[in-house]
Amino acid sequence: MVEMRFIPLIVARPEVQMAIDEAVMIARIEEKVEDTVRLYVFKPSSITIGRFQSVEYDVDLEKCKKLGIPVVRRITGGGSVFHDQYGEITYSAVIGEDSYKGLKNVEESYRTIASPLVEALREVGLNGGFSGLNDIIANGKKISGSAQTRRKGVILQHGTFMYATRVDILASVLKVSQKKLQDKGVRSIWERVTTLEREGIKLSRDEVYNILRDKFFEKFPLEEGKLTDYELELAEELLEEKYGREEWNFQR
Repeated sequence: MVEMRFIPLIVARPEVQMAIDEAVMIARIEEKVEDTVRLYVFKPSSITIGRFQSVEYDVDLEKCKKLGIPVVRRITGGGSVFHDQYGEITYSAVIGEDSYKGLKNVEESYRTIASPLVEALREVGLNGGFSGLNDIIANGKKISGSAQTRRKGVILQHGTFMYATRVDILASVLKVSQKKLQDKGVRSIWERVTTLEREGIKLSRDEVYNILRDKFFEKFPLEEGKLTDYELELAEELLEEKYGREEWNFQR
C-alpha cells in the first residue's frame, strides 16, 4: 500500500487553513505530493461556509463582528460551520479516488475517510456512528460533520470534531432555520448537537489531537511529513487572490 503523508497540527486563521487545504489538493492533482491527512485548529474561532451558501442567510454577521469571529468560504459543499478554537479540531484528507476501494462512491468515501473519528469516539467510551451522508453522531446527536469536493480524480474532504465547542456561541452566530430543525426531528440546536464535554468526557486539545492522530494512523498507512515549499507558495497565492478577499468570501 502506498504511504500517505500526515501533517502535524497547524493552528492558524481560517483563510490560511482553507488556502492550505486547496494548495494540498492542487499539488496532489499535479502528482507533486502523496495522499495527505492533516489535523488543524482555527484561531481565532471562525465560521466556514459552503461553496454555494449565502453568508447573510446562514450567518449572523453582526454577532460575528461583535465577537471577532471571521467568516471564510470553503471550496467544499455543505452548510455553515462554527469552528471553536477552544473546543474543536478539524481533519482534512486529500486522497485520490483510486487510492482505496469504494472512494468513487460518495457515501462510501465519506465513511471511509471519516471512520477514524468514529473510532476515536469509541476509544473514549461513546457510542458513535454515521448518520445520513456526512454526519457522525454520539448518543444520537451530531458531534461531527464533513464536506467534500472532487477535482480530476482527487477528493478533498474535511470535517469537524467537537470535543468542547461552546454550543451557545454556535447557536448565536449560525442562523439555523426552524424548518431544518423540524426536518431533523428536533426543536432546538441544543437537541441536535453535542460535544465530548456535553457527554461527560472532558479532554484537553492535546489529548483529543493524540487520539485522532492515532486513529488516522491505524486506518491509513501514514508517515509524518511537512508541507512542501510548492504547497506553501500555492497557499500564499490562494490567500492573496482568494481566501483573503471579500469578493470570494461574501460573493453570495
